[in-house]
Amino acid sequence: MLRGGRRDLLGSRPLYGEERVLDNWLPFLIYAIFALVIPASMMWFSFAFATSPHRRMRARTIPFESGVSAGAPREQRFTISFYLTAMLFIVFDIEIVFLYPLAVILHQLAWFGFLEFLFFVAILVVAYVYVWRKGALEWQ
Repeated sequence: MLRGGRRDLLGSRPLYGEERVLDNWLPFLIYAIFALVIPASMMWFSFAFATSPHRRMRARTIPFESGVSAGAPREQRFTISFYLTAMLFIVFDIEIVFLYPLAVILHQLAWFGFLEFLFFVAILVVAYVYVWRKGALEWQ
């Protein structure tokens, strides 16, 4: 008998439930390495290739989110349709997030899972039709 147990025909995996510890953790280790290296390299590159300004300007110290800063922020009122559209987007986006785990294990849940899936989608469709009929998706 070989040391470490019997192997399959290709000799790559142990038979009879014998597994090495790193066989299960290797993908997580690779993911963790990428999760650390990518942001660290982005930060390093931003400092390595940054150019310093030739002189201090007041405009450089004023924060702005994106685009060109137009000076001091002015008072701006948003319509209720803006907030309503944003809330509806968040609600339907979160509903889709709940659909993903159900879709992953749908084959394990068999018919019960499929009926639950259809019921959940039916509730989403009814909510979408209600919102559509109320005119919440119309931008005015």
